[in-house]
Amino acid sequence: MRSTTELRKLMAGPGIIQCPGVYDCMTAKLAEHAGFEAVYMTGAGTSAARLGYPDLALTTMTEMVSNAADIVNSVSLPVIADADTGYGGVLNVARTVRYYERSGVAALHIEDQEFPKRCGHLEDKRVIPAADMVSKVRAAVGARSDPDFIIIARTDALAVTGWDDTMRRCQSYVEAGADVLFVEAIRTSDQAKQVINNFDVPILYNFVETGKSPLLTSDELERLGFKLVIYPCSAMLAVSKTVTRVFQELKKEGTTAHLIDEMADLKDFFDLLGLSDMLTLDSSYAN
Repeated sequence: MRSTTELRKLMAGPGIIQCPGVYDCMTAKLAEHAGFEAVYMTGAGTSAARLGYPDLALTTMTEMVSNAADIVNSVSLPVIADADTGYGGVLNVARTVRYYERSGVAALHIEDQEFPKRCGHLEDKRVIPAADMVSKVRAAVGARSDPDFIIIARTDALAVTGWDDTMRRCQSYVEAGADVLFVEAIRTSDQAKQVINNFDVPILYNFVETGKSPLLTSDELERLGFKLVIYPCSAMLAVSKTVTRVFQELKKEGTTAHLIDEMADLKDFFDLLGLSDMLTLDSSYAN
């Protein structure tokens, strides 16, 4: 089954789909091992892991597609990918969709921020006119070759132009053909509920630790009516804090022996990455 069809099937089924944010093949495999049904390639995490930069539109489309393709090839789960602003105008958006689709991802989201965009939970965002985003959504829908490939329209207008404009934008993006809506930086549970009540298409919730949105549980989000929830920063922020501590201890003590209990076993870690299967395959080809 194609990953696009698999994700469509998941979305047509019961319950909410939790998509942990991954930024490389290792985190994708960890998510798969934990039992998740889909993963989300985070733009912020990709920028941090591949470039060492914050989420300020510094990654190119080709860098994002390359990372997406690597992640797709490392797991058997549908991958939802961040496509930022689509990397330009309508022609750029169409090209972006074609390249993302070829990478093997099951869905992407594009947003209505001005370029250069920034993390949706930072201040001083700017949005393009709604009509321009409508054109981008139409271009995205028109560019896909697989009808099951999911186009997610994200709006950052809530923090810029307010609630009423956000709702108008969402309606126009749905009319342009968006399969899923993504309202960035929802501030309250009441706002979340209103978004659900206003639209019939599936709605995605962005769960960002230390961000602007309430940290609702997946059960709470499901009861509200959300179909998808992404966790773009969970792994990235946890790794940042944990690795910082390990390196600080290593610098201070000259060893990490006292931290062994907090680390994975090397053999278990390699097995999670497929060591046993690869060695078996290697042996099967030996003379």
